[in-house]
Amino acid sequence: MKWKASKISTLRTWALLLVFVGMGVMVFGTSGILLFGEVGKIIAAIFMVLGIISCFISMGIYFWVGMLSTSAPVIDCPECGKRTKMLGATDRCMYCHTILTVDAEKATEGAEHLTKSGNASDAPLPTQT
Repeated sequence: MKWKASKISTLRTWALLLVFVGMGVMVFGTSGILLFGEVGKIIAAIFMVLGIISCFISMGIYFWVGMLSTSAPVIDCPECGKRTKMLGATDRCMYCHTILTVDAEKATEGAEHLTKSGNASDAPLPTQT
């Protein structure tokens, strides 16, 4: 599945979506002034607050992802050879979207190949730095 992304990229995408939604809500609320006159100011204020809340939530997600990203192990992708960050036991490469794992039991292709050749504990896992 080429369209799947890594966990860090997915969280960043949701944060960016929240920024756009927040800005859109604020612009939509501002149009209330033009359409409804005096009552539109109250509508604009409500939508402005909702948009700001959405932007603050987005800022919180960006901060959280940044903190996760600093503690995530950096590994070399066996498929494309680029260095990528990995969250959890399984994740996807940020560049080629290959499913990566550090747990030999969760590996699909490599575990079957290793059980035929001998010991599964000799599995070549992605290098961590």
